[in-house]
Amino acid sequence: MKVTIDIDCTPEEARAFFGLPDVQPIQKAMMDKLQAQMESQMDQLDPAEIMKTWMTPGIEGFGQFQKAMWAAATSGSSAKPDEK
Repeated sequence: MKVTIDIDCTPEEARAFFGLPDVQPIQKAMMDKLQAQMESQMDQLDPAEIMKTWMTPGIEGFGQFQKAMWAAATSGSSAKPDEK
């Protein structure tokens, strides 16, 4: 036996039916605050400074990695392996 029940309700009605809290006011307040913070920071953003901030650690990190690899490659012993 198979029973199918279709319920036509809005998300608000379903939330109230299951006893879940309405978090829309809190969500709206948080999103408004986040938007205000983002807008205040947008005025201070300079694309050149952003790229410099993002790329400098990456470039320095790559240089350090390259030096470490070169040191590892050149510090190997020059002794020949034992022949049998």
